[in-house]
Amino acid sequence: MRNIVRPLSMALVMLWTSAATCFADNPVVRNTYTADPAAMVYNHMVYLYTGHDEASATGTGYVMRDWKVYSSTDMVNWTDRGTPLAVSAFSWAKGDAWAGQVIERNGKFYWYICAEHKTIPGKAIGVAVSDSPTGPFRDALGRALITNDMTKFSGISWDDIDPSVMIDDNGQAYLYWGNTALMYVKLNSDMISYSGSINNVPLTQASFGPTQFTEAPWIHKRNGLYYLSYASGWPEAISYSTSTSPTGPWTYRGVIMAPTGTSGTNHQSIIEFKGQPYFIYHNGALPTGGDYRRSVAIEKFNYNADGTIPTLEQTSTGVNGVKNRLQSYNVPNMFVRHASFDVTIDSNITPAGDQYWQVVPGLANGGSEYVSFQSVYYPGYYLRHSNYDFVLAKNDGTDTFKADATFKKVPGLKDASWTSFQSYNFPARYIRHSGYQLKLDPISTDLEKQDATFRIVN
Repeated sequence: MRNIVRPLSMALVMLWTSAATCFADNPVVRNTYTADPAAMVYNHMVYLYTGHDEASATGTGYVMRDWKVYSSTDMVNWTDRGTPLAVSAFSWAKGDAWAGQVIERNGKFYWYICAEHKTIPGKAIGVAVSDSPTGPFRDALGRALITNDMTKFSGISWDDIDPSVMIDDNGQAYLYWGNTALMYVKLNSDMISYSGSINNVPLTQASFGPTQFTEAPWIHKRNGLYYLSYASGWPEAISYSTSTSPTGPWTYRGVIMAPTGTSGTNHQSIIEFKGQPYFIYHNGALPTGGDYRRSVAIEKFNYNADGTIPTLEQTSTGVNGVKNRLQSYNVPNMFVRHASFDVTIDSNITPAGDQYWQVVPGLANGGSEYVSFQSVYYPGYYLRHSNYDFVLAKNDGTDTFKADATFKKVPGLKDASWTSFQSYNFPARYIRHSGYQLKLDPISTDLEKQDATFRIVN
């Protein structure tokens, strides 16, 4: 039986106010850590190929032995298709199942991967092949396609990473890759060899911006324009450049996504499915997630009229989630917001995203009467009480955190058509605002009842 990563019909939490909210949509895989997403559209299906982070919660380095694949017909409901490829499939490799990409040609599927070479020091790029997008895949060459001794444009041993491949309209395929150096070759029609020399792309500021190219190139084409997106700076933002040719020269266009905050790296793919563009990336939003335990997330977007890509924010709601605001009963022009991880009510909210919450089933109790509040624009961060004050904090996965971030919905203490929120682990106390600060307090006076009454609005 296939493992359904997200249910087709997302469960709804019904509030006393009758507002509907749903489970968190990002990250899209929640039962393991996934990274370096590469998506492919084939036969009305999206296949999502990812790395697999296996480092411990206290690990200080990557532990990656294999790759995973998921599929979807709607970008919301994802089916786990297993682990069709591992480093052990490559006799020349000794470890590090780093980023790759799959592409189809003539009914075969080619998976370009990066791994550590056994005998030639440094990272190398290999290629696997299968008759199915879900594998199994086998080494197509019995050796690496690109090894570190072939590329001398950078003085590091990990410059041969992050392969990205595209087939142009005329049938010519291109393979891009690199870290601090950006390289490409023209692939032959067999997709497992290349002609000509390895090309080094000049990393000028006009081409790649002030923070320059770091890694993770992804090349795609739209309306005759070539887009080259990539990780830039540190921690990594995702930036992009465009060209009228698949080999440049490239013109820098700007930042697509700022650093995620929960992971130093980011790695993207950009696709269009059923007429809708999607931006796919990774962050460290899952409990105990971080630099070496990353998770794939997805955002919808639309190109600007001139073909440029807008600046995108990571969200917890992702493709199909609902974002809400928490309105004060007695100061109705004010909403609960977080600012520098402190939580207040405020009427003048800048940035506006600080007032948006995703109301999800309670972390400590998933019953219909319990909820938790996740920040929409700080995925993985929740409203929790700490010493009876409130903060925005990263979910560390502990029982204490879950209890502190879980609240029972009850009819509004001042107005039963509104909602009040009772602490899960201190049931004599409720969420209330006092002097514009959010507190967890016992409630007795009429004013306190007003302060502890809220309404969920969109």
